Amino acid sequence: MAERGFHEPGEKPRRFYKQVTVRAGEACFDVLLDGRSPHSSQGAALTAPTRALADLLAEEWATQADFIDLANMHLTRLAFTALEAIPKARAETAAQFADYAGSDLLCYFAETPRALADLQAAQWEPILERVEQDLSLTFVRASGIRHQVQPEPTLRRVEALALAAGDHVLTGMAYGAALFGSAILTLALWKGWIDAEAAHGLSRVDESFQEARWGIDEEAAVRTARLAVEAKRLEAWFRALSAG
Repeated sequence: MAERGFHEPGEKPRRFYKQVTVRAGEACFDVLLDGRSPHSSQGAALTAPTRALADLLAEEWATQADFIDLANMHLTRLAFTALEAIPKARAETAAQFADYAGSDLLCYFAETPRALADLQAAQWEPILERVEQDLSLTFVRASGIRHQVQPEPTLRRVEALALAAGDHVLTGMAYGAALFGSAILTLALWKGWIDAEAAHGLSRVDESFQEARWGIDEEAAVRTARLAVEAKRLEAWFRALSAG
């Protein structure tokens, strides 16, 4: 908010604006609340590199009720991260993304039961093959939980891909790797090879297998639903950035 920010992590400010608009600037698009920019607690004005993303950000603000629930404004939080944190930590963020690739979920197949291992292979191998073919990456598959060292050229290539991305894409990469436990799934979502529903499902093949056998825990179901929403917002983030 112009001259107004979020000062406490758990604080929910009362909605103070009526109209949300987007204004085209010279190098970006401004999100405006009654003609003034919302600001983060550190003073960054809310802007976006594409009109499509600015429209999504504006929609988040427009749909707030009596109080502003920033915790559920996924794209706004990503935008402030891209504007404030990532420019000062690009190298570290790219290295962390490569670290996820170094122990990627999709490279670890179950030893037992055989049905789970077959399910993982059926669902994960097409993504692994696509990322290897289209991005010139080579991943070593492992059975069990013992750490498998990935080829150094692969990790350097993944880090270079992250470093070559703009601040907003890199923000999405970092978010996706943590969300899915997989740099590979994040790359596939970013490239548009899979959608959010597929990425979320592929990230929890093991859990789905166990749920089919033993049932669904209520608390786990709530968490799964929340992560599915976050995956959809990340897909929207990537698509809006590529829309221009």
